Amino acid sequence: MARPVFIIDGSRTPFIKARSGPGPFTPVDLAVQCGRPLLARQPFAPTAFDQVILGCVNVIADEMNPARVAALRLGMGEKMVAFTVQINCGSGMQSIDTGYRYVREGSADLILAGGAEALSHAPLVWPQAGVRWFAGLAGARGLGARILAALKVKPSYFKPIIGLERGLTDPITELNMGQTAEVVGQLFGITREQSDAYAAESHKRLAHAQAEGFLKGELEIAFSRDGKFYDHDDGVRPDSTPEALAKLKPVFERPWGQVTAGNSSQITDGASWVILASEDAVVKHGLTPKAAIIDSQWSALDPSIMGLGPVLSATALLKRNELSLQDVETWELNEAFATQVLGCLAAWNDEKFCKEVLGLDGAAGELDRAKLNVDGGAISLGHPVGTSGNRIVLHLVNAMKRLGTRRGIATECIGGGLGGAMLIEMV
Repeated sequence: MARPVFIIDGSRTPFIKARSGPGPFTPVDLAVQCGRPLLARQPFAPTAFDQVILGCVNVIADEMNPARVAALRLGMGEKMVAFTVQINCGSGMQSIDTGYRYVREGSADLILAGGAEALSHAPLVWPQAGVRWFAGLAGARGLGARILAALKVKPSYFKPIIGLERGLTDPITELNMGQTAEVVGQLFGITREQSDAYAAESHKRLAHAQAEGFLKGELEIAFSRDGKFYDHDDGVRPDSTPEALAKLKPVFERPWGQVTAGNSSQITDGASWVILASEDAVVKHGLTPKAAIIDSQWSALDPSIMGLGPVLSATALLKRNELSLQDVETWELNEAFATQVLGCLAAWNDEKFCKEVLGLDGAAGELDRAKLNVDGGAISLGHPVGTSGNRIVLHLVNAMKRLGTRRGIATECIGGGLGGAMLIEMV
């Protein structure tokens, strides 16, 4: 029999907007910053975990297998098995899902699952032509050969490529993620005005959550080596309005596109952890579970419409658990782009799409916006790619506890044409 899997606790760093140059923290730095206070408040030793699993997409050269580096820095012991997972935007949720399956099937009792990403540390990449020139120069034998190899140099060989830009471009369709959002917007007739209104509301909701202290207990202060501290998600713009956002120019499809810097998720650094436990671990350590993971689902679709991934994965989850869209009281749908989120909502309410793609008898219906991303999302918070899937699960649990709701789904679109979803119930 499958064993129940509980979410015991979790924490995250503030999400720090990438500005000029690398930020104050590497991925492992971020994981340690929120991991230390989380582990310190547990009634068991850090060495009691069976495994550490960490999602990270842009792994930096100094931190290969950041899960293991973080585990050692967190004092979890030399014997701690730790590995890193990568499924683009779903990596932080994949860490939870992998841990969930280990616990459910009985091969582990206590797992630390997280996500860490420092997009500001994304590398500059050397052009391939320049790499080949350097290789030829290094392989040349004799002075004459070296001179001939050196003379083949071109100025373009020294022009670096922004690694993040290539990383956010699908290698199959050659569309960047913003362009895929434009495609989804065109499919469902999402307007620029709708996207800007949604983005402004995201900022408003996050600003309200910060002012009301809703993030207390979820967010840990991060301290950099120069003595500065970071105590809030600093990408929020409380004064954001649809009118102000309407003045921004399209970024990906000029001049007629609708996806702008203002209605897209922000490039951000951040980390998040959750603790997963079996019933045996709960009893052994005297733990108080916050929620239970009921089910999870991964789905795939055309990479050019990757933004619709949540519709496929969440619908499959609902079908298997005999639930309707309206049976779920609280939703976290990662805000990669306002247009993409609105496209998902439109798809669920489109009879033709639901019948032909989702295999439903008719339209799934409208998802009440009051139940969706109640405290804002990646448009106002930012989207550290390997972390976001973990954060939305952690925040979903905390929001459900505050609101007194019982059932929730965290879901996200994933670059490359994937979607992930997780069904959570309070205990």
